[in-house]
Amino acid sequence: MNQVLAPELDFTDYKSDVTPVWCPGCGDYAVLSAILKALAALRLPREDVALISGIGCSSRIAAYTSVYGFHGIHGRALPIAQGLKLARPELTVLCAGGDGDGFSIGGNHFLHACRRNLDLTYIVMDNAVYGMTKGQASPTSAADWSESKLTPEGPGVAPLQPLDLALTAGASHVARCFSGKVQALTQTIAEAIRHPGFSFIQVISPCVTYRPEMREYKTLVHESFTEPCTDRREARRRLIDDDGFSLGTLFKSVEPSYKPLRHEPESLDALERQFSL
Repeated sequence: MNQVLAPELDFTDYKSDVTPVWCPGCGDYAVLSAILKALAALRLPREDVALISGIGCSSRIAAYTSVYGFHGIHGRALPIAQGLKLARPELTVLCAGGDGDGFSIGGNHFLHACRRNLDLTYIVMDNAVYGMTKGQASPTSAADWSESKLTPEGPGVAPLQPLDLALTAGASHVARCFSGKVQALTQTIAEAIRHPGFSFIQVISPCVTYRPEMREYKTLVHESFTEPCTDRREARRRLIDDDGFSLGTLFKSVEPSYKPLRHEPESLDALERQFSL
């Protein structure tokens, strides 16, 4: 994380002039607010922050901030974010997307981003549905969720468990938050940005259009991960009894980050000699 502090800014200074087009009641509004407030609390210069996103309702978020942003293609936000961090390690890099973007087409990239443990923060707004493409089941939808016209009897596949996956793949900071608890989410994002490694935050972010039952999630979430584990085995044991609504930072540990070998560039003449016949 860049240690240079910006002059004190209000969180609205990190907001762009673009008006969000999410549905009224979408949890992503609160996630945007929490990101802006975290950046303001850390006093990060806007020119030293980059927010990379993929495709989907949640991935529009990059356009709603005044930091550098890149709206990538479906499932490819993490490779872009990692490349940027490797090329410009002094930047604070955030990556954002949804459960379909991150765990379906982008699932392979998620695994390897966890194991590389580069110093960036990945925020996944998980609503267990493909909201932008009219309500299909996503990788985190319950096996018996039958409200989608494409899977009227449910997807029939056990939902992916993002915290378990991140923990097993090697992420060094793993947390779950709820968009309805903005203060806690803001604090967790700020903590994740400060953490020197790959930070993953699963945000339960209700889609009230295609998952109206999610309005009741505010009565189901509960603070359970009050103190983060520093041992992966203990963190896995905690997940055995997880009901999917446990909130807090599950795991945090300072571990080595991937550092590619760097070679001094050769002269053009030297390169040409290597390929001469």
